Amino acid sequence: MHRYLVPSIFCLAVMAVLPLASQEARDSFPDYYTTGPATRDGIGKFYMGREIARTVSAHAIGWLERRDREGEEKPSLVMENLGLDPTDVVADIGAGSGYFTFLLAPLVPEGKVISVDIQEEMLRFVEAKKKLRKAPNVETLLGTLEDTRLPENSVDLVLMVDAYHEFSHPREMMQSIVRGLRPGGQVVLLEYRGEDPEVAIKPLHKMTREQVVKEMEAVGLKLVGSKDLLPIQHFLFFERL
Repeated sequence: MHRYLVPSIFCLAVMAVLPLASQEARDSFPDYYTTGPATRDGIGKFYMGREIARTVSAHAIGWLERRDREGEEKPSLVMENLGLDPTDVVADIGAGSGYFTFLLAPLVPEGKVISVDIQEEMLRFVEAKKKLRKAPNVETLLGTLEDTRLPENSVDLVLMVDAYHEFSHPREMMQSIVRGLRPGGQVVLLEYRGEDPEVAIKPLHKMTREQVVKEMEAVGLKLVGSKDLLPIQHFLFFERL
């Protein structure tokens, strides 16, 4: 599910592009999806006015695990401001290499972190890291394009870091996430700031706050908080309406 392209910093040579739907499949799309000519970084499928971005493949693991990520994005500030309890169950959706999964794990020693991705290669990498780091409270879960496969009422917090904009079926994925939330549970989104031209990320791999809120409201989530702490990302908290 991850991730993004930074033209001024890094250029990935290999991307896994979700295939464009056949005409028959396009004709059967729910009316909240539309199709059109694909731009260079998109899949030609649109949701609520936004073209969905291409998905970067497991070849991006080195980028996700880069040493200077703390300096660029301040993930430690994210961890400090999630308000987790030691017993919480957290789902890292679009976990990729598990970078955030293993930052979360020490914060919930009596709970667990479910590392969810649609790419088996990513999850194999997470499993290897789990053994290396001796993190028994980490579990992996292979999702689909339309379903995280989270059990109903099973998680206290869902974290998505620069992943949501690449979901090929955002409405269905978010509906599965909402089903997985326990009462009072939260969805936390980090997305590169689409309003800010200084954020050196290609446009389809950024989102405006307005667009994020609109898409979350469409599945019954309301914005309940935001933190202006991060250098280049929105940090937004949602709960059920």
